[in-house]
Amino acid sequence: LMLKSLGGTQAERAGDLVDVSRRTVAALMDVPYGELPECDEPYILIAEDLSPADTALLELSCVLALVTSGGSPTAHTAILARAKGLVAVVSAEGVLDIPDGEIVVVNAAEGTIEGSPSAGRVAEVRALMVQEDDDGDLSAGQLSDGTAVPLFANVGSLGNVENALAKGAEGVGLLRTEFLFFEEQEAPTVEAQAASYTEILKAMEGRKTVARTLDAGADKPLAFLPMDAEENPALGVRGIRTAIRHEQLLRDQLTALAAASEAVPSDLWVMAPMIADAAEAKQFASLAREHGVKTVGVMIEVPSCAIVADQVFEAVDFVSIGTNDLTQYALAADRQNGAVAAYQDPWHPAVLRLIRIVGNAATASGKPLSVCGEAASDPLLAVVLVGLGVTSLSMVPNALRDVRATLARYSLAEARALAAIAVNGTSAGEARSQVRAALPRPPR
Repeated sequence: LMLKSLGGTQAERAGDLVDVSRRTVAALMDVPYGELPECDEPYILIAEDLSPADTALLELSCVLALVTSGGSPTAHTAILARAKGLVAVVSAEGVLDIPDGEIVVVNAAEGTIEGSPSAGRVAEVRALMVQEDDDGDLSAGQLSDGTAVPLFANVGSLGNVENALAKGAEGVGLLRTEFLFFEEQEAPTVEAQAASYTEILKAMEGRKTVARTLDAGADKPLAFLPMDAEENPALGVRGIRTAIRHEQLLRDQLTALAAASEAVPSDLWVMAPMIADAAEAKQFASLAREHGVKTVGVMIEVPSCAIVADQVFEAVDFVSIGTNDLTQYALAADRQNGAVAAYQDPWHPAVLRLIRIVGNAATASGKPLSVCGEAASDPLLAVVLVGLGVTSLSMVPNALRDVRATLARYSLAEARALAAIAVNGTSAGEARSQVRAALPRPPR
């Protein structure tokens, strides 16, 4: 109760503690706790929601797909399911009324559930499943009319890079550099950082690699960097705000990134997180170029930055939208507070309208615009994002196949038409359902 009363991250951790304590008591008393169905044969799991702990325990050999009536695409359960490579549809209407034992078709690419399919439809789907057992088509991402939409991967280590390339990533759209910092008791040296970045760029073999500078602060503290406690870390000193206060740390990282890009043939782009306005974008771009970074960008995660995107593009070479935080701030819903998880949905028209503002600014400037938040992993939302002016997408590697296949089914004109429908919805659920209803061809 004490943790819950604090709200925010502490309240979220309270839920985790309750889950752990109940599991422990159940184990000690030798009684079941939240047991999943027996795996006599593979099945589709339908639930109101599932805890991240239960999701992590799902066996892919038993669970063919996960469908929930609650949650959102950016909730922990949905993120974990995608990372596991599990076919999953969240926030699906009416699924709790489906009787046990009924045959259903779950299409994660379209976010749809088909009940009582015909024998012919079942045979068609089984054939598609056999066809997609491997990683499928690894060609470059594009729409049906040939419009290129490069598909990149979000990674956080050298091992992640190798997996992403095997899944068909055309590059890295988000290299989280925190892996070099979070386990350290002292700030890593320029030399140590440069060596790690060089190994990653070698593995990339000249492919585009977008590195995000250190995203740390009150929400993600570092052992070697003293930070004051904050009541609401999400609205405090984090991202570029931390870097500005500890400028030498940022300077060292920029020096290391520039050195790595010179050490091996590479296409390195560097961006900063949590930029609030054009002045901060200009400040970072100037510092990055001073240290030898050739292609400089920023992340738009704060609504204020989205609103002045035209000014931001004047200062940088590219922009990447972080939809997880943009949604959090636009809807005043802390990502770490489970009580407001339903608000954390990038399908919300307010979020999509902010993205449209950035997309229009990108088009006017002729500069690249990417999305690297969880929204890019949602195949149907990916089509909408392209319709809003996004030129490339970066996602968890396991999402690449479905996103690539879905994009290939729609033209740019169709994507724009679907985007126009989405931004005029009155809620995330309505936007999603109206886009599904307006699809120009039925889902496969």
